[in-house]
Amino acid sequence: MQPYIFPYLGYFQLIAAVDKFILFDDVHFINKGWINRNRLLLNNDIVTFTIPLRKASQNRLIKDLEISREIKWQPKLLKTIEMAYAKAPYFRQVFPIVNHILTADDTHISRLVHRSLLHVLDYLDVGTEVVASSAGYANGHLRGQHKILDICCQEQAGEYVNPLGGAALYERALFDQHGVHLHFLEPTLIGYPQFSSTFVPGLTILDVLMHNSPGQVGQMLLHPRLV
Repeated sequence: MQPYIFPYLGYFQLIAAVDKFILFDDVHFINKGWINRNRLLLNNDIVTFTIPLRKASQNRLIKDLEISREIKWQPKLLKTIEMAYAKAPYFRQVFPIVNHILTADDTHISRLVHRSLLHVLDYLDVGTEVVASSAGYANGHLRGQHKILDICCQEQAGEYVNPLGGAALYERALFDQHGVHLHFLEPTLIGYPQFSSTFVPGLTILDVLMHNSPGQVGQMLLHPRLV
């Protein structure tokens, strides 16, 4: 999957379902995607936050995108998160982790996302290995499912799991030819108490963490369906 900042629960269900998770950072950036944006609840309203990037363009690879230092975005984002969740039951446990992640001196968005995933996984006691696709597969000349299949072959993987939404992009027979069994994961967004009269699914994982214990979130990670 592409690196998303504090992604939604389904992203973590995918990570928890595999032995090794590949952070797909040597592909092109998508404008108005979720790489540097996400949503939280503030006063019952959905609020989108954005981490500013320098010279972001769909012509550039994600791994090359730098975080803007011209805008002091960290204090504002941390304040927004605090205002949204200060009264949440697990705020005192989670906010220091978020503060540590966002105040570190990361220069690139891919590195910030990678490190944030590792911190959240450690908090949830999920042992999946997370590696960046730019770390050494040397297959920048490949595209689409052929790039994915090459990574699987280099890893000597017998199974590959992809989100169900991307099923149309893959040919099961092609993967079978190389001894890789293709699975698709259908996420399950389980409801939990929020500061809202109606449950709002699909928000940043921060919303889940603020309202649920690590054990409760761990149980949520076990519910997706493989097809």
